[in-house]
Amino acid sequence: MKTACALMVVTACAALMFSDAAKATQRGPGAAPRESRVPVGKASLYTRTIGRGQPLIVLHGGPDFDHGYLLPDLDRLADAFQLIYYDQRGRGKSADGVVAEDVTLGFDVDDLDKVRQHFRLESAALLGHSWGAVLALEYALRHPDRVSHLILMNPAPASAADLAVLRKYYLQKLGADMERQRAIVQSAAYRAGDPEAVAARYRLHFKPALKQPQHYEKLMAVMKAGFVSQGKAGILKARAVEERLMHDTWEVQGYDLHPRLASLRMPTLVIWGDYDFIPAEIATHIARAIPKARLVTVKDCGHFAYLECPAEVRAAFTDFFGSAAGRK
Repeated sequence: MKTACALMVVTACAALMFSDAAKATQRGPGAAPRESRVPVGKASLYTRTIGRGQPLIVLHGGPDFDHGYLLPDLDRLADAFQLIYYDQRGRGKSADGVVAEDVTLGFDVDDLDKVRQHFRLESAALLGHSWGAVLALEYALRHPDRVSHLILMNPAPASAADLAVLRKYYLQKLGADMERQRAIVQSAAYRAGDPEAVAARYRLHFKPALKQPQHYEKLMAVMKAGFVSQGKAGILKARAVEERLMHDTWEVQGYDLHPRLASLRMPTLVIWGDYDFIPAEIATHIARAIPKARLVTVKDCGHFAYLECPAEVRAAFTDFFGSAAGRK
C-alpha cells in the first residue's frame, strides 16, 4: 500500500486533453496559449503560457500528475496575470526521454530554475497547488533571491509529522470508501496502470475533497479524459516518479521544512478552503512559519480553490499583489 498512501496526498489529476484546454483560452484575454520546450539534460519540459501582467510560474500538484487539471479554470486569471504552466519532469508532456528512477527532488528544483531562466525572470512569483506548494517551498529555501512572491494554494504538508495528521484526517473524511478504494488499488488492473481502474480509484479519492457536486463531476470528467490520454505507460512512469519524490521528502526521517521557513522574507499568500480534505493545521503551520505570510481561508471551498471559488481566489490574489507591492 505504499503507492496508495502516497496517493492520499495527491492533489491533482491527469492532463486535460489539449482540445479542451484550447477552448478555455477563448474565455481568457483573447490570445491563444504559447507553447515551448525547456531542455533538461536528455529530456525537455513542456511549457504553456497565457495571459498578461504579473508573471506566475504555476507548479502543479501530484506529484504524479501534470498541469492539465488546472485547466480551464485557472486560465480565468489570464486577464490579470501571465500564467506560466509546465509539466514537471517525467509527467505529462515532459515524460519523453525521462527514466523515472533518475528523477529526484533536486532535479525538480533545478528544472524550476531552468524554467525561470527560460522566461528571463530575475526573480519569479511562484504559484504552487498542493504538492506544488512543497516544491515551491523547497525551491525558495534554496534560492530565496530568485523568488519574488509565494502563493501556496491548498498546500500539502511541509513535514512528515503533518503528513501523519493528514492521513488520519483523510481516513475520517473518506469513511467506508477507504476499503473500496483499497480494493481498487490492490487490483491487477490498477497496478498495471489501467486508465479505467485509475479513474475509478480517484472518484473515491476526491469524493471528500470538493463541496459542490457539479465541481466534483467536472473534475472527474477531466481526470477520466486525462488518464485515457496518458495511457498505461504514462500512468506507471508518473507513479514511479511520485514514489521517488516521496522518498526524497515525507519518507525522510524527521523531514520538516517549518524551522527553515523562518528564513524566508518574500511576501507569501497561503490559501486554504474550509472543506479541504487536507486539514487546517497544514496551512496554518506553514503560514505561521513564514514571517511575511498571510493565511486566507475560503468558506465553503475544498481542495481545488481555483475551481470551486474563483471569485474569492481572484480577490485574494489582487489584494495580495497590491499589498505586497506596497510593502516593498
